[in-house]
Amino acid sequence: MALTNTTITSWKLQEIVAHSSNVSSLVLGKASGRLLATGGEDCRVNIWAVSKPNCIMSLTGHTSPVECIQFNSSEERVVAGSQSGSLRLWDLEAAKILRTLMGHKASVCSLDFHPMGEYLASGSVDSNIKLWDVRRKGCVFRYKGHTQPVHCLAFSPDGKWLASASDDSTIKLWDLIAGKMITEFTSHTSAVNVVQFHPNEYLLASGSADRTVKLWDLEKFNMIGSSEGETGAVRSILFNPDGSCLYSGSENTLRVYGWEPDRCFDVVHVGWGKVSDLAISNNQMIAVSYSQNNVSWYVVDLSRLKKSGSVIQGLIQDKPIPAPTSALGTTLRRNYERPTTSCTGQDPEGERRSPSSEDEKEDKESSAEITNPEDYKEIFQPHSVISRTPPKRTEPFPAPLEHSFSESVLEKPGPAVKIVTPVIDRAGQLKGPITSSTPVQRVEPTVIAAAPRPVPIGLNAGDFLSSAVTTGVMGDEEALAQIRKGHDTMCVMLTSRYKNLDTVRSVWASGDVKTSLDSAVSMNDLSIVVDVLNILNLKPSLWKLDLCTSILPQIEDLLQSKYESYVQTGCISLKLILKRFWPLISDTLAAPPSVGVDITREERLKCKACYKQLKNLSNVVKNRAEQVGRHGSTFKELQLLMAPLDC
Repeated sequence: MALTNTTITSWKLQEIVAHSSNVSSLVLGKASGRLLATGGEDCRVNIWAVSKPNCIMSLTGHTSPVECIQFNSSEERVVAGSQSGSLRLWDLEAAKILRTLMGHKASVCSLDFHPMGEYLASGSVDSNIKLWDVRRKGCVFRYKGHTQPVHCLAFSPDGKWLASASDDSTIKLWDLIAGKMITEFTSHTSAVNVVQFHPNEYLLASGSADRTVKLWDLEKFNMIGSSEGETGAVRSILFNPDGSCLYSGSENTLRVYGWEPDRCFDVVHVGWGKVSDLAISNNQMIAVSYSQNNVSWYVVDLSRLKKSGSVIQGLIQDKPIPAPTSALGTTLRRNYERPTTSCTGQDPEGERRSPSSEDEKEDKESSAEITNPEDYKEIFQPHSVISRTPPKRTEPFPAPLEHSFSESVLEKPGPAVKIVTPVIDRAGQLKGPITSSTPVQRVEPTVIAAAPRPVPIGLNAGDFLSSAVTTGVMGDEEALAQIRKGHDTMCVMLTSRYKNLDTVRSVWASGDVKTSLDSAVSMNDLSIVVDVLNILNLKPSLWKLDLCTSILPQIEDLLQSKYESYVQTGCISLKLILKRFWPLISDTLAAPPSVGVDITREERLKCKACYKQLKNLSNVVKNRAEQVGRHGSTFKELQLLMAPLDC
């Protein structure tokens, strides 16, 4: 009898080494879902075809790490922003650089192309947003209003509005024609990582580090929905092409949301870590994430997800219920009016104009090296070439099977012999459930009855084997002993850490945050301090000026730590302190001395202590800001925030 095999909902497609150093940014082409651009600390932009192991094209020219990348709507151009604040725009079809744009004073951390014109927008750590005319090679407008780095930009489908999301927990909507802010949304309680417009309706979605997804009505400018249940910061969101639902990507999890009323249709554990971007192709979701210099692709079969209906009723009746008309975008809300022609006109000299002397200088500094000519010709075939055959359609990626063993019965005289067909990888190793679409071979060995093995005289195999081997069952104590072998030092360290955390937790339970933080500091264990700070960073309202005097010396140690997670926690804590308390510290120290009883003396002493510690920290931040790498842009941002200390 054959075992029925069923396909799985999500799987890891491929993992590649994308750069010679750490990957710092990446983006998927939304039109095809099959094109990927990666930026690295090696200052290169590499172009990849999804599921193919070799780089198609490598773009050079930047002299500092590439912090963000974006394709245009047709995926013929790509723009990359660097840590130095410069932008470079390449024509992928012509395999050459088009423009170099300069103007930001700090790292560029967000980009988007205008849907119909020769314009693009960029957001920076300096909190400014610039609108660039690619043809004229200049900034045509600057939008100011955010107080923290702008981490996401999105043009509306009709090209009239621009939405910006920032670390200051706000979303701003800008009118491109009037050149001013229309409205501001302030319901998020932490940094807003991503925003996206509905493909048809006047609706905007946002995802934040506060673990929520929110939806905003762009006619009444109010919030119409907010999700609950995200297990981590929301890093990517994507509307279904028909606008019927919204996909949300957080750490290791994909969720499918509806609105009016708020509901979660489905939850899928994918295991992609910190997902960086999402795209849809052939009813499959393509997702990418990166760690160090590796990039991984994941696929989710959308046909197996629930995208409509009541969650409770859907689980009971196992059949979807049609979503209300508001979620399908048919009657309740205005739709965008898309002009049939470009909103910006055409370059009178044509798109392929003759290069000027300045362009020739850019060409010398930048290059587009085609590393895979066959894939390049297939993907970026110039539009001027007449194709006499219909364009080749991309096929969905085949899903691996949930069961990796198939059974069959071989009929022959005598008793039936069962043959088990295992899935064998290329190295000849037996594999469990397939987790990627890498081709595998199916080997069908012939079962041959072996002669009985002679039993050694006077020897008992059980005397030489553990009870787990002879009985096939391992007790809990024996299993723990096996796991602990070679990890005695780690076990001692974790046991000590657990005891210390339990002590801090008991003090925390009394409601005295200051005392619990002081107890963590007194233990002389930075790992305990980091654990407490990670909780405080999630709840900025817990921060008081008293905490700053205790924790600032510890932050100085964290910023100089060799552990990346310690540095990251220290940066987040220092940013919160500067944002919440620097105005109070500066105003208190600048205030004239009071006449009579000095009521503010104690608070002034605290402010002086904080100021002195912040001055010491500014030197550390200044030195680290000169380094390139993943934290270089973070330290540059802190340097900007600490600039008033030098005044």
